[in-house]
Amino acid sequence: QEGTPGALGVAYQDMWVQCADGVRIHGWFLPAKGHPTGTVMYLHGNAKNISIYLKNVQWLTAYGFNVFMLEYRGYGNSHGNPTLAGVLDDIDAGFTALLKRHDVDPQRIAIYGQSLGGALAIYYVAHTRYRPYIRMVVVESAFSDYRVIASEKLASFWLTWPIQWISHFTVDDEYSPLPAVAEIAPIPLLIIHGDQDPIVSVNHSRTLYEAAREPKELWIVPGGVHDDAMHRSELRNRFVDYLNAHFTVAAR
Repeated sequence: QEGTPGALGVAYQDMWVQCADGVRIHGWFLPAKGHPTGTVMYLHGNAKNISIYLKNVQWLTAYGFNVFMLEYRGYGNSHGNPTLAGVLDDIDAGFTALLKRHDVDPQRIAIYGQSLGGALAIYYVAHTRYRPYIRMVVVESAFSDYRVIASEKLASFWLTWPIQWISHFTVDDEYSPLPAVAEIAPIPLLIIHGDQDPIVSVNHSRTLYEAAREPKELWIVPGGVHDDAMHRSELRNRFVDYLNAHFTVAAR
């Protein structure tokens, strides 16, 4: 780990969650300052662990939102080895744990995934039994298809360019977000992507947006790169307004 919320002056609790298959996973629960407006369950990207993503979401606590940062199996302090099926079970176990907390309103929970976390969020919300408790889904810098992104990565390097086709036979696409994204409705969906993202092309988000059903929004960030939208004050303010508006509707 490269730090904790406490090092940034942010209150937090370690959360340990037991999954259905016995794997124990770790997370941080960051309570809102003051009475919470809602809770944001954060799903991180493919690299390292939740400590490097902390600055992307810890600021939300100052605006009245609880934040739960889940660490997938095989990442950080969590036990086990990562597989797509296993990680989706982790998300389900984490959501179950949130619903049991006395300081979380079960009618005001948003799921926010970045990069890999965004792809996972789409598939999870489309299929989970907990859909009635999810007020909105936010995905940032997400890819639309596992095989497509694998092929693009192979094609981007001269040494692997000749074998980019191999991803169509070796990459498991069972949990692809693209076929699932239409099933998120009527839960509101917000898609965010930087138009200069060098890791996942903005075209992935445009593809997801076209396949999704209303209600949906697409925010293209001019000059934005990978997972950096919430580093910008104007995007933070817009995002807070979005969260408040949808949590307010949920409370009626």
